[in-house]
Amino acid sequence: MINNDMQGNDSIVRATAASGQIRAFAADTRNTVEAARQAHDTSPVVTAALGRLLSAGAMMGAMMKGDDDLLTLQIRGNGPMKGLTVTADAKGNVKGYALIPDVIIPAKPAKVEGAIRKLDVSGAVGDGVLSVIRDLGLKDPYIGQVALQTGEISEDLTYYFAASEQVPSSVGLGVLMNRDNTVRRAGGFIIQLMPFCEESLISDLERKLTEMPPVTSLLDEGRNAQELLEYIMGDFSLEINDTMPTRFYCNCDKARVEKALISLGKKELNDIINDGKDIELKCHFCSKAYNFTIDEVKRIMHDA
Repeated sequence: MINNDMQGNDSIVRATAASGQIRAFAADTRNTVEAARQAHDTSPVVTAALGRLLSAGAMMGAMMKGDDDLLTLQIRGNGPMKGLTVTADAKGNVKGYALIPDVIIPAKPAKVEGAIRKLDVSGAVGDGVLSVIRDLGLKDPYIGQVALQTGEISEDLTYYFAASEQVPSSVGLGVLMNRDNTVRRAGGFIIQLMPFCEESLISDLERKLTEMPPVTSLLDEGRNAQELLEYIMGDFSLEINDTMPTRFYCNCDKARVEKALISLGKKELNDIINDGKDIELKCHFCSKAYNFTIDEVKRIMHDA
């Protein structure tokens, strides 16, 4: 279980470049991803997958304007992990979980002899669907959905932005693990082209993104969010707009978990009462446990 008051030095940077023709976001999320790992006791490959989606969720949350706006990223796949869910707000708070948190599968073969083998995130995810849900306080939330292209998450989000939102984008995400399976580095970037972006600028940016090392290599060199953007966008008149903190934060409480108990229905509640034992329910997002006595279950069934 995590401490909801846990504070780190994780941050999100928002920027523009090339006189507003490009907008960019970057995040360093080591503490955020480590908090998620501790909360769910995830295996290394699940930590990598969940960490990538948490980093993306934090940055996409920072794109929203309203204090009450909520973003949900959901992946459902046929791989052994089955899926991931991440929720973020516009204030840098993000939380998430994997359906199967303890998946162990072999790492990918190294492309170069002697190189470090990469965790097989795509193998853990499998084929499936990526859903993006934005609740902006309107009558209905905005829901965008695309088929997973690779299961590597960054490529799938790049495809989502182009196919569902018609915004040419480049998404880079990475999580590096220590030998003791704690998180060493985590973070990433999202770079998006505005509709009036010049063709020559697009070509130059594509060349830069093609030639740059993997985002995990840049993170492993100790770059924070701003330094990550400066490396990628430094030749494009980068302007840092602002920096905001980000953290793994869950706003669950017993009243919220009680609603989940009510949703079980009267038959299930009656079975619990007849069993005569207190029950414990855990929050999906942070694994905090809440105990309900039989008397409380009786009250809940009566109120329901």
